[in-house]
Amino acid sequence: MVRIVFRDEAGHTHEIDAEVGLSLMECAKTQGVDGIEAECGGSMVCGTCQVYIAEPWFSAIAPASAMEAEMTQYTRHPRPTSRLSCQIVVTGAMDGMEVGVPEAQR
Repeated sequence: MVRIVFRDEAGHTHEIDAEVGLSLMECAKTQGVDGIEAECGGSMVCGTCQVYIAEPWFSAIAPASAMEAEMTQYTRHPRPTSRLSCQIVVTGAMDGMEVGVPEAQR
């Protein structure tokens, strides 16, 4: 397990213990992180699991696929550090990672 901290736009945090090998979205959903809607269940077609990955983590994780990068452009509040949490597989190197949750996913 690794510790990951989710922070909403108001500054509230939700710290979770994420299981290595699962997607960041799966871990967030099972532990009740608000704002991770994941309406498509992780099939990368809705963008409602968008998160903002804080540096230095954004540069350290595997880059987004071309399809994911395109999908994040259609989310409600895209940023340069936007990722779809369904496409990020948790690794041991992510311990302590900070993740921003957009104001609204819908």
